[in-house]
Amino acid sequence: MIKIILEILLMGLAVMIGSYLVPGVTVDGYGSAVIAAVLIAVANATIGLVLRVFTFPLNFLTLGLISFIISVLMILLVDSWMSGFNTSGFFSAAILAIAITIIKIILDAAFGMEKS
Repeated sequence: MIKIILEILLMGLAVMIGSYLVPGVTVDGYGSAVIAAVLIAVANATIGLVLRVFTFPLNFLTLGLISFIISVLMILLVDSWMSGFNTSGFFSAAILAIAITIIKIILDAAFGMEKS
C-alpha cells in the first residue's frame, strides 16, 4: 500500500516538474498534478489499453509509435477533463509525455522504486 501511494506521489511530482519544463503546459499546484497523474494512469490503463489492443498490428509495424501517440492522446483527454491541468496542444502534450517518462525514471532510481 505504501508503495502505491509513493508511486502516485512520484508521478504527481513528475507531472509537476514536467509542467515547469515544457512550455504550453500548466498545472495549478501539486494537488492538481497528483490528480492529473492518477487520471492519466487510469486513462492509460482503461481506454489506452483498449486502443493498444485494437491498434496492435499498426503498432507493431511502426515499432511502438502508435503507443506513444495513444499516451499523448490520454494526456489530452485528461486535459479536457480537468481545469487545473492544461496543455496548449498535441505538440506540448507529446513533449510532456517524453518529459514525464524521463523524470519518472530518474525519480524511481532516486527513491529506489524497483519494478518487479
